[in-house]
Amino acid sequence: MELLKKKIMEDGRVLEGNILKVDNFLNHQLDIGLLNEIGKEFRRVFQDRKITKILTAEVSGIAIAAIAAQYFDVPVVFARKTESKNLDQETYEGKVYSYTKGKHYKIRVSKRYIAKEDDILILDDFLANGQAILGLKEIVDASGANLVAAGVVIEKGFQEGGKILREANVEVHALATIDAMIDGKVIFSDK
Repeated sequence: MELLKKKIMEDGRVLEGNILKVDNFLNHQLDIGLLNEIGKEFRRVFQDRKITKILTAEVSGIAIAAIAAQYFDVPVVFARKTESKNLDQETYEGKVYSYTKGKHYKIRVSKRYIAKEDDILILDDFLANGQAILGLKEIVDASGANLVAAGVVIEKGFQEGGKILREANVEVHALATIDAMIDGKVIFSDK
Protein backbone atom coordinates (compact mmCIF):
# COMPACT_ATOMS: atom_id res chain seq x y z
CA MET A 1 0.00 0.00 0.00
CA GLU A 2 1.95 2.96 -1.34
CA LEU A 3 0.07 5.62 0.66
CA LEU A 4 0.98 3.83 3.90
CA LYS A 5 4.64 3.39 2.90
CA LYS A 6 4.86 7.08 2.04
CA LYS A 7 3.38 8.03 5.44
CA ILE A 8 5.85 5.74 7.24
CA MET A 9 8.77 7.29 5.33
CA GLU A 10 7.60 10.85 6.00
CA ASP A 11 6.36 10.61 9.60
CA GLY A 12 7.73 7.37 11.09
CA ARG A 13 10.75 7.43 13.38
CA VAL A 14 13.23 4.59 13.84
CA LEU A 15 14.42 4.23 17.43
CA GLU A 16 17.08 2.07 19.04
CA GLY A 17 16.10 -1.58 19.43
CA ASN A 18 14.37 -1.83 16.03
CA ILE A 19 11.38 0.17 17.23
CA LEU A 20 9.40 2.03 14.60
CA LYS A 21 7.40 4.91 16.04
CA VAL A 22 4.28 5.61 14.03
CA ASP A 23 2.33 6.93 16.99
CA ASN A 24 1.70 10.27 15.30
CA PHE A 25 -0.66 8.66 12.77
CA LEU A 26 -1.42 5.01 13.65
CA ASN A 27 -1.54 4.17 17.33
CA HIS A 28 -1.61 7.25 19.54
CA GLN A 29 -2.70 10.15 17.37
CA LEU A 30 -4.84 8.83 14.52
CA ASP A 31 -4.88 9.92 10.88
CA ILE A 32 -8.50 9.05 10.11
CA GLY A 33 -8.14 9.58 6.36
CA LEU A 34 -5.27 7.09 6.28
CA LEU A 35 -7.15 4.66 8.53
CA ASN A 36 -10.11 4.81 6.13
CA GLU A 37 -7.81 3.87 3.25
CA ILE A 38 -6.35 1.05 5.36
CA GLY A 39 -9.87 -0.22 6.08
CA LYS A 40 -10.74 -0.16 2.38
CA GLU A 41 -7.53 -2.01 1.54
CA PHE A 42 -8.22 -4.75 4.09
CA ARG A 43 -11.70 -5.12 2.58
CA ARG A 44 -10.19 -5.39 -0.91
CA VAL A 45 -7.65 -7.99 0.24
CA PHE A 46 -10.27 -10.14 1.95
CA GLN A 47 -13.18 -9.41 -0.41
CA ASP A 48 -13.72 -13.06 -1.35
CA ARG A 49 -13.77 -14.27 2.25
CA LYS A 50 -16.72 -14.78 4.52
CA ILE A 51 -16.06 -12.67 7.62
CA THR A 52 -18.61 -12.44 10.44
CA LYS A 53 -16.46 -10.64 13.05
CA ILE A 54 -13.21 -8.77 13.31
CA LEU A 55 -11.09 -9.54 16.38
CA THR A 56 -8.30 -7.38 17.75
CA ALA A 57 -6.50 -6.63 21.01
CA GLU A 58 -6.80 -3.46 23.02
CA VAL A 59 -5.56 -0.80 22.61
CA SER A 60 -3.74 -0.18 19.34
CA GLY A 61 -5.82 -2.50 17.19
CA ILE A 62 -9.21 -1.03 18.10
CA ALA A 63 -9.15 2.03 15.82
CA ILE A 64 -7.90 0.01 12.86
CA ALA A 65 -10.47 -2.75 13.38
CA ALA A 66 -13.34 -0.33 13.98
CA ILE A 67 -12.70 1.68 10.85
CA ALA A 68 -12.12 -1.45 8.74
CA ALA A 69 -15.31 -3.06 10.09
CA GLN A 70 -17.50 -0.47 8.39
CA TYR A 71 -16.32 -1.83 5.02
CA PHE A 72 -17.04 -5.43 6.08
CA ASP A 73 -20.32 -4.51 7.80
CA VAL A 74 -19.49 -6.75 10.78
CA PRO A 75 -18.94 -6.16 14.51
CA VAL A 76 -15.55 -5.71 16.14
CA VAL A 77 -14.63 -7.69 19.23
CA PHE A 78 -11.56 -6.67 21.16
CA ALA A 79 -9.67 -8.73 23.69
CA ARG A 80 -9.15 -6.96 26.98
CA LYS A 81 -5.78 -6.91 28.69
CA THR A 82 -7.07 -6.06 32.12
CA GLU A 83 -9.64 -7.72 34.32
CA SER A 84 -12.71 -5.64 34.97
CA LYS A 85 -15.87 -5.95 37.02
CA ASN A 86 -17.94 -5.31 33.92
CA LEU A 87 -16.30 -8.12 31.92
CA ASP A 88 -18.35 -11.33 31.92
CA GLN A 89 -17.02 -14.09 34.15
CA GLU A 90 -16.96 -16.64 31.34
CA THR A 91 -14.22 -15.71 28.91
CA TYR A 92 -11.87 -17.17 26.34
CA GLU A 93 -8.25 -16.38 27.20
CA GLY A 94 -5.00 -16.07 25.34
CA LYS A 95 -1.46 -15.40 26.50
CA VAL A 96 0.56 -12.55 25.04
CA TYR A 97 4.10 -11.24 25.49
CA SER A 98 4.51 -7.56 24.71
CA TYR A 99 7.95 -6.76 23.30
CA THR A 100 7.49 -3.01 23.76
CA LYS A 101 6.27 -3.39 27.36
CA GLY A 102 8.59 -6.30 28.20
CA LYS A 103 5.91 -8.32 30.01
CA HIS A 104 3.44 -11.20 29.71
CA TYR A 105 -0.28 -10.74 30.17
CA LYS A 106 -3.57 -12.51 29.50
CA ILE A 107 -6.11 -11.23 27.03
CA ARG A 108 -9.80 -12.06 27.39
CA VAL A 109 -12.98 -12.03 25.35
CA SER A 110 -16.42 -12.73 26.76
CA LYS A 111 -17.81 -16.04 25.51
CA ARG A 112 -20.95 -14.11 24.52
CA TYR A 113 -19.17 -12.39 21.62
CA ILE A 114 -17.51 -15.23 19.71
CA ALA A 115 -19.42 -18.32 18.64
CA LYS A 116 -18.27 -21.48 16.91
CA GLU A 117 -20.24 -20.36 13.83
CA ASP A 118 -18.13 -17.21 13.44
CA ASP A 119 -15.59 -16.60 10.69
CA ILE A 120 -12.97 -14.38 12.32
CA LEU A 121 -10.55 -11.91 10.75
CA ILE A 122 -7.85 -10.72 13.15
CA LEU A 123 -6.59 -7.17 12.54
CA ASP A 124 -3.72 -5.43 14.30
CA ASP A 125 -1.33 -2.54 13.85
CA PHE A 126 2.04 -4.35 13.98
CA LEU A 127 3.45 -7.81 13.47
CA ALA A 128 6.91 -8.24 14.96
CA ASN A 129 7.16 -11.29 17.22
CA GLY A 130 3.65 -12.55 16.50
CA GLN A 131 2.63 -12.89 20.12
CA ALA A 132 -0.50 -10.72 20.00
CA ILE A 133 -1.91 -12.62 17.04
CA LEU A 134 -1.00 -15.97 18.61
CA GLY A 135 -2.87 -14.92 21.76
CA LEU A 136 -5.88 -13.91 19.66
CA LYS A 137 -5.64 -17.23 17.78
CA GLU A 138 -5.80 -19.03 21.15
CA ILE A 139 -9.10 -17.26 21.80
CA VAL A 140 -10.50 -18.18 18.38
CA ASP A 141 -9.35 -21.80 18.77
CA ALA A 142 -10.91 -22.06 22.24
CA SER A 143 -14.22 -20.77 20.89
CA GLY A 144 -14.32 -23.27 18.03
CA ALA A 145 -14.75 -20.43 15.52
CA ASN A 146 -12.96 -20.35 12.16
CA LEU A 147 -9.86 -18.16 11.92
CA VAL A 148 -10.02 -16.89 8.34
CA ALA A 149 -6.79 -14.85 8.33
CA ALA A 150 -4.85 -12.10 10.06
CA GLY A 151 -4.28 -8.65 8.61
CA VAL A 152 -1.63 -6.27 9.91
CA VAL A 153 -0.88 -2.74 8.91
CA ILE A 154 2.91 -3.10 9.29
CA GLU A 155 4.96 -6.30 9.43
CA LYS A 156 8.57 -6.25 10.53
CA GLY A 157 9.65 -8.96 8.10
CA PHE A 158 13.10 -9.20 9.67
CA GLN A 159 11.60 -10.42 12.97
CA GLU A 160 10.28 -13.93 13.46
CA GLY A 161 6.58 -13.21 14.03
CA GLY A 162 5.40 -13.68 10.45
CA LYS A 163 7.33 -16.94 10.12
CA ILE A 164 5.95 -18.25 13.43
CA LEU A 165 2.37 -17.44 12.43
CA ARG A 166 2.68 -18.89 8.94
CA GLU A 167 4.18 -22.07 10.40
CA ALA A 168 1.12 -22.21 12.70
CA ASN A 169 -1.04 -22.18 9.53
CA VAL A 170 -2.25 -18.61 10.01
CA GLU A 171 -2.66 -16.77 6.73
CA VAL A 172 -1.12 -13.33 7.24
CA HIS A 173 -1.45 -10.29 5.02
CA ALA A 174 0.55 -7.12 5.73
CA LEU A 175 -0.18 -3.80 4.05
CA ALA A 176 3.49 -2.81 4.39
CA THR A 177 6.37 -5.19 5.11
CA ILE A 178 9.68 -3.83 6.37
CA ASP A 179 12.82 -5.79 5.49
CA ALA A 180 15.20 -3.70 7.59
CA MET A 181 15.71 -0.47 9.49
CA ILE A 182 19.21 0.82 8.88
CA ASP A 183 20.67 4.13 10.03
CA GLY A 184 17.23 5.49 10.83
CA LYS A 185 15.81 4.51 7.43
CA VAL A 186 13.05 2.03 6.69
CA ILE A 187 13.63 -0.46 3.88
CA PHE A 188 10.44 -2.04 2.54
CA SER A 189 10.03 -5.49 1.04
CA ASP A 190 9.24 -5.62 -2.65
CA LYS A 191 6.61 -8.32 -2.16
